Amino acid sequence: MMMGMMMSTTNNAAANTNALLLSSIARVPTDKAARYLGQLCKHFAHRVPASHDADTGRIEFSFGFCELAAGRDALALHVSAADPEALANMEDVIACHLIRFAFREELEVTWQRGA
Repeated sequence: MMMGMMMSTTNNAAANTNALLLSSIARVPTDKAARYLGQLCKHFAHRVPASHDADTGRIEFSFGFCELAAGRDALALHVSAADPEALANMEDVIACHLIRFAFREELEVTWQRGA
């Protein structure tokens, strides 16, 4: 259910390429999913286009984008990029910031790449 909203595959940066987008997803167990979603989106909004509401968010980088969904017991992350290097960069940027914001918890972000 939570991942259902994360099926968008276009954004301004990615739309400028003709390549198919690669993607990864992660489901991060936490009871503070909405809080972390808001923190991530607000943090990146100072540098890149980012938006969010209570349960969903989107962050757009020049090299890819991240869609977020907050559930009761987990934060779902869906990152997309045009090439493997950019996808790895997206995974790293999002995971590192989330772990830093959640320093009181020991969160584990495990990415699963799409086929």
